[in-house]
Amino acid sequence: MADRKSGFPGLRPVLLAAVAGLATGAVAVYVSGVPSGNNLPEEPAGLARPAGAEADIAQCAQKSDRANTVAAAAKGEVAAMLAANPPQSLAGLSLNDPSGAKTTFGSMSGKVLLVNLWATWCAPCRAEMPALDALQKEMGSDGFEVVAVNVDTGDDTKPKKFLAETGVSNLGYYRENTLALFNELKKRGLALGLPVTLLVDRDGCLIANMNGPAEWASDDAKALVRTATGS
Repeated sequence: MADRKSGFPGLRPVLLAAVAGLATGAVAVYVSGVPSGNNLPEEPAGLARPAGAEADIAQCAQKSDRANTVAAAAKGEVAAMLAANPPQSLAGLSLNDPSGAKTTFGSMSGKVLLVNLWATWCAPCRAEMPALDALQKEMGSDGFEVVAVNVDTGDDTKPKKFLAETGVSNLGYYRENTLALFNELKKRGLALGLPVTLLVDRDGCLIANMNGPAEWASDDAKALVRTATGS
């Protein structure tokens, strides 16, 4: 369906390959290559919990019903989006905002976030980035944002060139170039490779997650966003 409906050649085979890889214990099968010209830092020991983190964790743990409701709306092109089990706080995880300043997902509270981690050396990321851009253009609002986070190490040269080449103009330029964010998600069992997508509610709680690409400009994706935002 994705091949006929949009310019996403081969996304469904790639996603099927990812699922097959998970079944056999493979890691990051949907990443087509390794970083070119980047030096990967050692995996950090973990991110320190900020003040108030215990309260955030307790609040998120009560959202299983909400996570199941949202995940039930994940059909068709976004059927790989699964309910968070259990829902957990991502509020303290940090990244750089479009101005280059440090921020956290918690600082974006009040807005539902579709967080997508991508890199220039990830071929499926290149394929799905225009669809994420289109989703943000159509549905971005005070209550919803697509937060596409580049995780290339090094400077901004390659990521900005990538965005220009793929025609992305509606997404904010979020960055985390130390791999601390990706490694923390990997440690939590949420990230097995790239791309990885997280649906985060207004309280900074993870309610659904997906490994692998999807057709984010599809009607199925928009229906999922409407369910998540209550719109």
